[in-house]
Amino acid sequence: MADTLSGYTVQYWLESAPQGYLLGTEFGHHAGEREPEALLGDDALRQQAIRTTVQLVLGERCALAASSGLINAAPDEASKRFLATQTIDEARHVEVFTQRLFDLGVGKAELEDVIRVHANPHLVRFAEVLLEKVDRKDFLGGVVGQNVILEGMAFHVFEMMHAGNEELNPKFAHTLSGTIADERRHVGFGENRIGGWIRQHPERKGEIERMQRDMSYHMLATFAEAFRDAPRPEDVERLRSGAAAGGKPASWQGRRLDDLAPEEMEALLADTVLKEFKIRLERIGLEYQTPARP
Repeated sequence: MADTLSGYTVQYWLESAPQGYLLGTEFGHHAGEREPEALLGDDALRQQAIRTTVQLVLGERCALAASSGLINAAPDEASKRFLATQTIDEARHVEVFTQRLFDLGVGKAELEDVIRVHANPHLVRFAEVLLEKVDRKDFLGGVVGQNVILEGMAFHVFEMMHAGNEELNPKFAHTLSGTIADERRHVGFGENRIGGWIRQHPERKGEIERMQRDMSYHMLATFAEAFRDAPRPEDVERLRSGAAAGGKPASWQGRRLDDLAPEEMEALLADTVLKEFKIRLERIGLEYQTPARP
C-alpha cells in the first residue's frame, strides 16, 4: 500500500499543490488578473460564459460531495488521507469557479437562482448516479465513478477549455491549469487504488460497468447541450479583437479549435473522453460499456 500510494500522501499534496503550482495565486489565477473587457462588455458573451461556468460549479459540487462522502467508506488509512486532500481540492474548485461567476457579474444573493436556472439536467442526473453510490458508502463504485469517470471527463474538458482560453482569457486559463494538475492526481489515484479491488470483487463488475454506461450517456448529453450554446466563430473573433496580442492559434488534440464548428468540437471532446475511458477501465479490469448517443 505504501508503494502504491506514495504519490498520494498529504505531504506530497502539500509540496505539489499549495506549496507548488498554486503558490502565489488567488482564486486559482495570478493576482490582479481580470476577465477580458471584451467579454465583460458583451452581454451575449458574458451570459454564455456564465452558463458554462455554472456547469463547472455543478460538476465540482458533485466532486466535493463524492470525495468527502467516500472518506469514511475507504477501507484503509492511506486512502482516507488521500481523499481528505482531494476534498480540499474539490472545495477549492467549487470556490474558484463560483468566484468566476461573481467576476462575471453574478450577484452573491442571486447565485443559487442563477445556478438553478442554468443547470444542465443531464449533468444533474450524472451527479445523482454517482452520489447514489457514495450515499450507500460503496467505496468501489464511488471511486470508479468519481476518480475514473467524473475526473477523467473533467480533465479533458478543462484541457480543451484551457487551450481555447490561453490567449483569449489568461485569467481563466490560469484557473484551469491548476484544476488540471489536481485532476491528473485524482485520476491517478483511481487507477492505482481500484484495480486490486476489482480483482477481489469480480461480482461487482457488471453493476459498475452499468454505472459507467449510464454516467457516460449523461456526460454525452451534457456535451451536446453545452456545445449548442458554445461561442460561434464570430463570437470568438469578437473576443480575439479585444485580446492583448493575437498569439498562437488555439489547438488541442492536434486540431485547431478556431477552425472547428461547435458540433465538431463536441465530437472531438466526446471521442477523446470515451477513448480514454476505455483505456483506463481496461487497466483496472472493467469492460467499457458503449452508451446510447443522445
